[in-house]
Amino acid sequence: QVQVEESGGGSVETGGSLRLSCVASLSKSDSLCMAWFRQYPGNKREGIASLYTGTGDTYYAESVKGRFTLSQEKFPNTRALYLYMDALKVDDTATYYCAAAFSASPDYCRPHDFLFTLWGQGTQVAVSS
Repeated sequence: QVQVEESGGGSVETGGSLRLSCVASLSKSDSLCMAWFRQYPGNKREGIASLYTGTGDTYYAESVKGRFTLSQEKFPNTRALYLYMDALKVDDTATYYCAAAFSASPDYCRPHDFLFTLWGQGTQVAVSS
């Protein structure tokens, strides 16, 4: 079974930066599709970025492309996914969720929530003007 846990949220002013971390604890060393989503109060989740751990291939939604960057670290039976958020805007204020799913190919690794069954509890990001 895989457990997913996020950390690193907080408060920052417009134009600032934050790094979110996600750790997926595995029972075996398979490739994962890992992704970040965000949810505004009363709204559905928005998929913003994904990374396939087997190749490092990444995907970014237009809303964050050029400002957010993903990177990963691999440890025995653990995968860490980092979301570096730069040039933050007030509109980036949301609860951010990490998700993971076993995947055979980077071609299917996209931040669509129906692809994921393993979710973290979420971490809050607040950007003030």
